[in-house]
Amino acid sequence: MFIGRERELNTLNKLYNSEKFEFAVIYGRRRVGKTALINQFIKDKSTIYFMGVESNAKQNLENLSHNIMDYKTGFHTETVFPSFQAALEYAFELAKDQRLILAVDEYPYAARSSTSLASTLQLLIDKYKDTSKLMLILCGSSMSYMEDHVLAYKAPLYGRRTAQIKVLPFDFGDTCQYFKNFTDEDKALIYGIAGGTPQYLLQMDDRLSIEENIKNTFLNPTSSLFEEPENLLKQEVREPALYNAIITAVATGASRMSEISSKVGENTSVCTVYLKNLMELGLVQRETPYGEKMSRRSIYVIDDNMFRFWYRFVPENNSIINRGAADLAFKRIEPHLSDYMGKVFEDVSKQYLWKLLLSGNSPVEFRDIGRWWGTDPSTHTQTEIDIMGEQDKSTALFGECKWTNEKVDLSVLKTLIKRSQLFHYKKVQLYLFAKRGFTMGCVGTAKEMGNVTLVTYEQILRFMTD
Repeated sequence: MFIGRERELNTLNKLYNSEKFEFAVIYGRRRVGKTALINQFIKDKSTIYFMGVESNAKQNLENLSHNIMDYKTGFHTETVFPSFQAALEYAFELAKDQRLILAVDEYPYAARSSTSLASTLQLLIDKYKDTSKLMLILCGSSMSYMEDHVLAYKAPLYGRRTAQIKVLPFDFGDTCQYFKNFTDEDKALIYGIAGGTPQYLLQMDDRLSIEENIKNTFLNPTSSLFEEPENLLKQEVREPALYNAIITAVATGASRMSEISSKVGENTSVCTVYLKNLMELGLVQRETPYGEKMSRRSIYVIDDNMFRFWYRFVPENNSIINRGAADLAFKRIEPHLSDYMGKVFEDVSKQYLWKLLLSGNSPVEFRDIGRWWGTDPSTHTQTEIDIMGEQDKSTALFGECKWTNEKVDLSVLKTLIKRSQLFHYKKVQLYLFAKRGFTMGCVGTAKEMGNVTLVTYEQILRFMTD
């Protein structure tokens, strides 16, 4: 089942319909659905599809040659071109009078096996770009390789691409399309534990309860998800043990550099390098208080729900999980799920606000949104605002998110009002997001104020999946 990716497909189809040479770079984390996107796009189109393998140049050249000749002849042949240049030049020639797609999947494997491949492509693109109707697609899962050796200024292929697409995990709305049988609340929970990565979502079964899904995947030593985070790190980094320690530290509450360094037993300069690599992989994000580009108050958070859930709960229960005690492990996890979902609900609420803005229905046309934390000068205590977004120096929105089974009461609104007054905007729009709804006192005061929007999780779900 293929869902979502409308914007990416529209971009690729626009390039395809230009009838001139195009060169698209597609990249993103493993399991995020890049190959599925390419397969959906090339369906019913004349295409040479080649996937690089982690082998030597001879093997990759043979595979590319077979793919080209299979397209040309319509049946499998053992013909092998003498070089990558000869093979690729033949593909360019095939596209001289007709639209043809050459899709190179896992390009980093092929390029590492032949160090001259990028320069060869550069040469051929410059030679044929004005006469060929080839649409070239280079796709890769190694984020650092694609950014450093394909997209970067010093890369041989720099300046040749006509488009680049970074494939990201699905948002909450697209994720819900996978599951028709989950209850509304379960859809939020499954997004919280599996995230928006298609390959992980396919491991979830909406005919089962959330408890059964967690037991079958994260708490099952034979499940592919049980070892997925560690296996992915082994593919991407040289020292997975320290990376594992750092992600575990962040997932279990160490957010500042000093806390992370102390918890893993390494100095901050070492941790800085490792965190930078994790950010490049899209697994960790550095957050600063809203409105501050660089701050000593920066914190680090896990940027993928599946990794955040796994590192939060699996390592500390690993011994009993490996002994088959899934019931006991879940019993230990369950009391923490509501608290865990707090950040997930913040993220979903932000997605709601973005969709509201892009649909032209936001009362505040913010430029960005994020969290803010700092000192309340009146009490000299630390305080936090879940969501903040500024339109200009006089207009902003503030939001508070509550994933609790109790209805949000007036005290929460009063707290948000007070925190919004730490800033000096003339026009302020307040948002309260609640899992279960709001008390009558909260609803009444919100109506009287006129600048307060109360949003339930049910409303978010309907709007995001509309």
